[in-house]
Amino acid sequence: MSRVGGNPVLVPSGVEIRIEGRVLHVKGTKGGLSREIDPNIKVEKKDLSGSTHIVVSRPTDQKHHKALHGLYRSLIHGMVVGVSEGYVRELEVVGVGYKASVQKNILELHLGYSHPIYFVMPEEVKVSAETPKGRGGNNNPRIKLESIDKELVGKVAAKLRSLRKVEPYKGKGIRYLNEQVRRKAGKTAKK
Repeated sequence: MSRVGGNPVLVPSGVEIRIEGRVLHVKGTKGGLSREIDPNIKVEKKDLSGSTHIVVSRPTDQKHHKALHGLYRSLIHGMVVGVSEGYVRELEVVGVGYKASVQKNILELHLGYSHPIYFVMPEEVKVSAETPKGRGGNNNPRIKLESIDKELVGKVAAKLRSLRKVEPYKGKGIRYLNEQVRRKAGKTAKK
């Protein structure tokens, strides 16, 4: 039995689940998501101990079926959490003169290149950019991404990070908020 796939997914109150053929629809207070399920994987809605759960099962113990079993259970859990609570990714832009601003659904980034970068956000992702004000503290611009789709918000965050990867000497670049960066020792002058 798969350790992940064997766990039933608890459906909180306010979340509606519909299974139509091979498509699973999840609707909650923040929105709705749907995903097509592999024909080999069986998804059922059951009442266990007085609450609604989604149970995922596989036909055989083949390696391929085991992998899909755990994968679909995790994807369904992500959908349920997304429509009820949502997902947030916060990024920090570190570097002298680096800036981030938002107009409508377009993120404008100044990352030390000769030109600004304009990143058009998908409709499902809400973006905001702010620069905290304060003395002696961390005044690096911050980008906040919010969505109900965990996979999509992760892809957008990864794409933004790839625009200016964090370099190991000064730590400049785009990184997750409070991410620890492995720093290399700089060159020192001999005395």
